[in-house]
Amino acid sequence: MLYKLSLKNITKSFKDYAIYFFTLILGVAIFYVFNAIDSQTALINVSKSTHELITLMTNMLSGVSVFVSFVLGFLVIYASRFLMKRRNKEFGVYMTLGMGKWQISRILFLETLIIGIISLIVGLLIGIVLSQGMSILVANMFEADMTRFEFTFSKTSMIKTIIYFGIMYLLVMIFNTFSVGKCKLIDLLESSKKSEKIKMKNPYLCIFVFLIACAFLGYAYYTVAFKPDKMLQDEFMTMIIIGCVSTFFIIWSLSGLILKIVMSMKSIYYKGLNSFTLRQISSKINTTVFSMTIICLMLFLTIVILSSSLSIKNSMTANLKELSPVDITVYKSLNIKGNDRMGKPYTKEQIDDSHIGVKESLNKMNFNTDQLLKNVVDVNVYDADTLKLKDTFSNIIEKVKIEFPNLDWESKEEIIKLSDYNKLAKLYNLDTYSLNDDEYMIIADFEGMKDLRDKVLKNNQNITILGKTYKPKFEECKPGYLYPSSNHINTGVFIVPDGAVTDEMKTLNILSGNYKDENKENVEKIVIGLEDNSYIKNTLLNFSTKISIYEASVGLGAIVTFIGLYLGIIFLMSSAAILALKELSESSDNKERYDMLRKIGTDEKMINRALFRQIAIFFMFPLLLAIIHSIFGIIFCNYILQTFGNQSLLISIIMTTVFLIVIYGGYYLITYFCSKNIIKENR
Repeated sequence: MLYKLSLKNITKSFKDYAIYFFTLILGVAIFYVFNAIDSQTALINVSKSTHELITLMTNMLSGVSVFVSFVLGFLVIYASRFLMKRRNKEFGVYMTLGMGKWQISRILFLETLIIGIISLIVGLLIGIVLSQGMSILVANMFEADMTRFEFTFSKTSMIKTIIYFGIMYLLVMIFNTFSVGKCKLIDLLESSKKSEKIKMKNPYLCIFVFLIACAFLGYAYYTVAFKPDKMLQDEFMTMIIIGCVSTFFIIWSLSGLILKIVMSMKSIYYKGLNSFTLRQISSKINTTVFSMTIICLMLFLTIVILSSSLSIKNSMTANLKELSPVDITVYKSLNIKGNDRMGKPYTKEQIDDSHIGVKESLNKMNFNTDQLLKNVVDVNVYDADTLKLKDTFSNIIEKVKIEFPNLDWESKEEIIKLSDYNKLAKLYNLDTYSLNDDEYMIIADFEGMKDLRDKVLKNNQNITILGKTYKPKFEECKPGYLYPSSNHINTGVFIVPDGAVTDEMKTLNILSGNYKDENKENVEKIVIGLEDNSYIKNTLLNFSTKISIYEASVGLGAIVTFIGLYLGIIFLMSSAAILALKELSESSDNKERYDMLRKIGTDEKMINRALFRQIAIFFMFPLLLAIIHSIFGIIFCNYILQTFGNQSLLISIIMTTVFLIVIYGGYYLITYFCSKNIIKENR
């Protein structure tokens, strides 16, 4: 009998609680899809290095899944709590008819078990279908060959999904049993008649709290947007705490002010069902403030994570053509002595070898540059004891030290001769320059450092090399770089006349060129094989190829994008689901109030309009504040990720907006139609 009753309750609930079942199924499907990537990529034809990146990505996604399971677990328990509350009167009737709490617990146990099985089966089926599309997306991200593509099923992902969600449902069962054990018959029967008493907050206190919260939040915004370096060094956690607490008090104060303000505007308050709608929104004010704060912060994280992760992928892809123009670049440290950057002493073999250039070192490894490469450019980089970072910032160094105290002021600047740079610039398709004998210039593309150097150049900062003084030719840094990369990482290179430096000042030899063989993979294999050469152990030789940069860039972009999508979708879904369940609970509690409106002659259109507005306010209020937060959050993320560029930021924001409209808007519409169904019950 209990089984039949449980089954009947579930059948009846599908209509009213579509959001609950939809969220469970969607959660299972998303969890399966992102954990099944390893099996989907097994059939993709990629290089060894790309395969290693994909393995790293799947391992990271597996770790992220642990965090996601906690978020989904909280969501499932929250939804279960809503369902329990919705059925208080039903449980009271059961107890009146003589059913014990243990029997009610068994009913809930069976219902949760059946719901869990159904959601797992349906979610896994949807996940298996969606995962096939994910295979195509992964292949597109890594630009891989899909000739071996076929339908895949991840047994590991299925088992992991069943285990994780099984634990969640088990916790729900324990929670339900505990909740039923605490119930009292009188509370169950009278629960529908209880409503939270509206407490009119002191408007002057609300205004005071609102202004103080805005002031603190404004300070956090200012620090994030205009002093990001200071925040990263000293105040990261402080700004996070200020942001969270300020958000709570802004929502708390506005929840009291809005009701008071609108009530004072008689023409608006008494128009249509506005007074009823506003009272409905305020009826659960004490519980709404905290949940609204959590939802606002989750939406903020969603917008920032999605926008930043999508921007990184698009920017890195766009950077590749611009910043990796040649097939191979080989670097070698020259004239070394003492210790390396890690404090480890150089060996005698490394010191002796540092007196020969890249080309001779390659010949020792039987890599003939004349036979394998074309358009070869061989240049040197220099430094000087009189040209350290502190020397190039001497006219504004005190101001810069306050803002950037962690810069290594004793580090030597990189110098390159004008003729050498112009040779590289022609090879890289960059602008070439000319200088007088007493002039210098700086090339840089890392925005943060470029802005600092521009201030120095505008102040006409002179430099000294070998006793001779040089003045800046330009009042700003010019775009350019020495080393091919996927990102803008050049913090500044000084270009000087050829006679400004001597051979004794050499610190680095750079050889750049293109492969002669049209099948670039053939030469790439030879380059990769040099890693096993015995000579490589005793030389400070480093290789950078367009293919390796491309694969690493695409791989990193894909990893960031997938993790961003995973977390962003989960946060967005959770935020919308919590709001939806909260609104359904409100509609369930206030059925009798809507019936009262009908009894006094209110037509159905006005009631539906009032319900539509009420739900719209609930959904839009945390979203608007989250959007304001996210503006400054994205600014801060751009500062951290400025090496990737921001040329694709608009595209990523548009894509994030689409996600918000589809998922958040979809939940809003489902909530509205489900709420309409609830308030029409038993008519």
